[in-house]
Amino acid sequence: FFPCISSLCAILGVVHHDCDDDGETAAGTRLAEMLRLMHVEDVAVIVSRWFGGILLGPDRFKFICNSARDLLEEHGYGKSADQKKQKKKK
Repeated sequence: FFPCISSLCAILGVVHHDCDDDGETAAGTRLAEMLRLMHVEDVAVIVSRWFGGILLGPDRFKFICNSARDLLEEHGYGKSADQKKQKKKK
């Protein structure tokens, strides 16, 4: 169980931005950067990964960030899947 935690919130006009990898080196930092690039505020994202014996290598970052991004978009943060589809049709 490796939780990756990243949060970005503004309190009284001061932005607080922090992350923790808890053993999954650089994953929290990548989540934090994704939140910044998506302009997502006032959320905390926690992704946990169970090690099932298969080493994922660098692809683990893709899976961690994609899981977080999908959840954020599902709840109205960032571009939604519908917006992406409409943009591709143009």
